[in-house]
Amino acid sequence: MSKKNDTSKIILQGLLWGGAIAVASLNPIFLNRIVPQLVRHAKYKLDKKRKNKTFQQSFYYLKNKGLIDFKYQGKQVYVSLTKEGRKKVKKSNIDNLEIKKPKVWDKKWRILIFDIQDKYKIKRESLRGKLKELGFYKLQKSVWVCPYDFEKEVNILRNFFGFGHREMRVITASDIENDRETKHFFKIE
Repeated sequence: MSKKNDTSKIILQGLLWGGAIAVASLNPIFLNRIVPQLVRHAKYKLDKKRKNKTFQQSFYYLKNKGLIDFKYQGKQVYVSLTKEGRKKVKKSNIDNLEIKKPKVWDKKWRILIFDIQDKYKIKRESLRGKLKELGFYKLQKSVWVCPYDFEKEVNILRNFFGFGHREMRVITASDIENDRETKHFFKIE
């Protein structure tokens, strides 16, 4: 992946986390003020010589793609994500989701149950596909299990798909009846 694409992702993530960022002016000095804020959030280091040029190119690339917007108020410039920019960042967050597996299983099952109306069938099927991709075990069509904590990940999924706690619920249980097959799936005892 190119450095420009990496930089663009950092800018988008930074704007998602920080909302609109006010910048003092539009000359290259503005980059020196915004770059540290974005780099701090992303923990990313660019070669000093290329930093300003790469960020400047990335800002204008994102602007041309319709992912960020500049608003001018006097001598202030506000940079913010557009609706399309927010979608792209959320999609990127979903694509990079991963459930962390602890070294030792705490002997608790996390069960995700969901009840999603037929009018959201496409979202429901996409959710099932993502759960399978994340390594969940399907007990039933709308009941999926995982032995590892996934609270953060399920909140990201809720946010992305636009579901709430009424549609998606998490249950933590110490026992699942006849769980031999489930344990075998996760290679745990």
